[in-house]
Amino acid sequence: MLTSCTSDIAPAGASDIPVNAHVADELHASLGAPQAWISPKFLYDSLGSKLFEAICELPEYYPTRTEAALFARHGAEIARVAGAGSTLIDLGAGNCAKAAALFPLLAPAQYVAVDISSEFLHDALGRLRQRFPHIAMEALGMDFSQQFELPARVTAARRLFFYPGSSIGNFTPDEAQAFLRRLRAQCGDDGGVLIGIDLVKDKAVLDAAYDDALGVTAAFNLNVLRHVNTLLGADFDIRAWRHRGFYNAARGRVEMHLEATRDQEVRWQGGARAFRAGDCIHTENSYKYQQADAVKLLERSGFEATRIWTDPQCPFAVIHAQAIPT
Repeated sequence: MLTSCTSDIAPAGASDIPVNAHVADELHASLGAPQAWISPKFLYDSLGSKLFEAICELPEYYPTRTEAALFARHGAEIARVAGAGSTLIDLGAGNCAKAAALFPLLAPAQYVAVDISSEFLHDALGRLRQRFPHIAMEALGMDFSQQFELPARVTAARRLFFYPGSSIGNFTPDEAQAFLRRLRAQCGDDGGVLIGIDLVKDKAVLDAAYDDALGVTAAFNLNVLRHVNTLLGADFDIRAWRHRGFYNAARGRVEMHLEATRDQEVRWQGGARAFRAGDCIHTENSYKYQQADAVKLLERSGFEATRIWTDPQCPFAVIHAQAIPT
């Protein structure tokens, strides 16, 4: 899933993504596609981010605790490899907790929190400044999954992109390579990435992680329809949809869908679509990698893996990769 965790819930109907022509056009096109889909970035309004915070606490959702254990166990070594005093750029920062836990070890000269949901990002950074007043901090509200260019106020030297949580899996392999190449273009030869990548594991473990017994992931996925209603002026009846999450072994990815439980017509500003019972809207992918393939992905994108930390009980990798000099 795309981001870490967040803070306060905004009022019902609120959205942290600005309603503009670009957003409306994007949603209109994806809902009208032969296979309807909604970008996973729209899962993360304020309520969606809070629901994902709850997902992080579920016993079925292994990525958060597995990655946290790797950082706790190998934090000192990670700091030695990555080096202190970097410009730490936290992509999908959420409540900034993952990066903040590494501050005592990484001792960044500047911390830059980047997230699509800007409202709670600013709140989280405000609290973080009180705890770490000696670290210069910046908050950037942007959709970094598309075009990505850092402003001049972000220090250019020793940029370390921090992308935990296996969020790279939300991209197709080709999209992931393009995304990582954009990161490489934004850091000099002294830069690098510290990234979490989920590895292939038993299907039963993956299915449970994305379709938990309490139904929190279902609520998280269904909430995207409420968000789309706000952004697009749509009239989705959330009660007429159900969550589906499962591992598609043939494609090497977990898929999340919303399935219509009855025939219906959904209208929005500038469009409409009839859905039959059983029709699905594809909302998220989470690709799972073999470790060797993850290393090759980084290499094709302009980074050389310098160190890999893994958990053999629940396959997951934290990788530090240095920019390959141009």
